[in-house]
Amino acid sequence: MPRAGSVNYLFGTKFYKMAYVESGNPAAPAVLCVHGLTRNGRDFDALAEALSDRFHVICPDLPGRGNSDWLPESMAYQPPTYVVALAHLLAQLNKPVAWVGTSLGGICGMMVAAAQNTPITRLVLNDVGPHIPAVALKHIRDYMSTAPDRFVSLKALEAHLRLVHATFGPLSDAQWAHMARFSARQVLDQTGNGAFAMHYDPKIIEPLLVSVPIDVDMWPLWDMIKLPRLVIRGAQSDLLTEPVYTRMLENGAEGYVVEDAGHAPALMDYESMARIKAFLLAGL
Repeated sequence: MPRAGSVNYLFGTKFYKMAYVESGNPAAPAVLCVHGLTRNGRDFDALAEALSDRFHVICPDLPGRGNSDWLPESMAYQPPTYVVALAHLLAQLNKPVAWVGTSLGGICGMMVAAAQNTPITRLVLNDVGPHIPAVALKHIRDYMSTAPDRFVSLKALEAHLRLVHATFGPLSDAQWAHMARFSARQVLDQTGNGAFAMHYDPKIIEPLLVSVPIDVDMWPLWDMIKLPRLVIRGAQSDLLTEPVYTRMLENGAEGYVVEDAGHAPALMDYESMARIKAFLLAGL
């Protein structure tokens, strides 16, 4: 079973808690797994189990998600804030780490990997790159802004996840149920009865609502990253397009395509987990 932990980080004039779960021997080489925009660290339970015989695997809940503290200001929910929190976690670990980042987690990974004296040794980017099309951001904004506030049951929340995250790939019933369990927080509905809501601060969407989405260009950041990189792409992804993926490989990254997924592969299938583990082991 994953072990729960947390780190305090200073943001503005207050310290906040960022929760994480960890697996494996703390003396082993470290792997930090960072999730996507609306997700949490328990998405990596299967991958952490696959890696934990050789690695110390740490999976944080980014601020405003899972068991981490919510932030008071909606506009704080942006990558520089997450990098501040993650930097505190890296300082607490105080050792080199490999980084596995899905979508937003990959953006944060690129920012940390490009920094001078970075502790990152290897970088795995799951369906994200240095160019993000506006159409993909609009799609994320639309499904988040139209999501129900409450679900009458955990099964109803799971049905929602199966719909909006169908592009994660063909997950088993047990995997969907696991995702639903850790995607839910218990709340009360308008009549005071028990209900469920998504396990994140609803304000995390607000930075996407303040302006019309535009293409995001981070190629200068990508060019600053000099360490080994593995780029995973969902074959039907609208966020990591094929031309961007090809250019990343031409720049020296290794690549792996998940044929039956879009944005973003769940990384719960044997083949994806084996490819990631082989890449990380090559650095030992």
